[in-house]
Amino acid sequence: MKLKVGILGATGMVGQKFIELLSEHPWFKITSLAASERRIGKKYGEEVRWIVSQDVPKEVRDLELLPMDPKEFDADIVFSALPSDVAREVEKKFAEAGFVVASNASAYRMEEDVPLIIPEINADHLALIDVQKKNRGWDGFIVTNPNCTTIILTLTLKPLMDLGLREVNVATMQALSGAGYPGVASLDITDNIIPFIKGEEEKVESEPLKILGKLEGNKVRFADLKISASCHRVPVIDGHTEAVFARFDREVTVEEVREAFENFKPLDLPSSPEKLIIIREEADRPQPRLDRNAGRGMSVVVGRIRKDVSGIKYIVLGHNTVRGAAGASILNAELLVKEKII
Repeated sequence: MKLKVGILGATGMVGQKFIELLSEHPWFKITSLAASERRIGKKYGEEVRWIVSQDVPKEVRDLELLPMDPKEFDADIVFSALPSDVAREVEKKFAEAGFVVASNASAYRMEEDVPLIIPEINADHLALIDVQKKNRGWDGFIVTNPNCTTIILTLTLKPLMDLGLREVNVATMQALSGAGYPGVASLDITDNIIPFIKGEEEKVESEPLKILGKLEGNKVRFADLKISASCHRVPVIDGHTEAVFARFDREVTVEEVREAFENFKPLDLPSSPEKLIIIREEADRPQPRLDRNAGRGMSVVVGRIRKDVSGIKYIVLGHNTVRGAAGASILNAELLVKEKII
């Protein structure tokens, strides 16, 4: 029997991506959808402006949109695609009411007792769930996934940690879908690059330190790593591209980095890709249009691994609304099931 799942913020871009990815999921069945107050009581298929694929999946077309009230939800797991300011209050209400909340929002990511999870990297941080429930008196709990840019970057940093990684500079070229819908005005982004995304650099510089940190008792000791980020919006629909400059505490070769990437294995979960990090040998890859859907959007693609004046540099690309958002939350929920936490 499939577990029942609900989605908060179901009509937005990430909410739609949740529905697309969950529509034929082997473990989960969508039973509850919530949206803004003005949409309550309306059928999802009639109300949503569907933009992530050809058609609204038939199993959700006639679902009635619900208020963001735990009493209205019939679900074992609630996925949150809410804006951060709304998520802080709404996710708390659902956790208090006993729901498992798998959140894509940033509201609780950096709270000491809230797991910030990339399953292939820090599944052991799920031990914070018990700490969270005890600290807050909640019957349920919140588990978060990182910022989209953070996920794509950190999946490549983890295998480098054993090589003595000490400092990272990253310049990002981020897709329009990362800004939601309708996103960036066409007259701002056409024939242009916008060298600022509010709050993004701070997330990219701080979230990997928690993810790559070690669980010690009731808290995470952040990784001893320096990260400096410059984030930019570019006229690409989907797929974040990142230029990474990594420095180590010893001399590291391209071959060592390549081997570390190749040996970083995916988990055995329904949404896991066959290969976690795909290395492209061509001089001009990865490219968003060609590579964003690798591994059904759940792989990251690396290319141009080469020596730098003081370390190694490479390009990494990932699908920001799949691996970087909805797919990440779904993978977290699958991990919770596999670990028998739900």
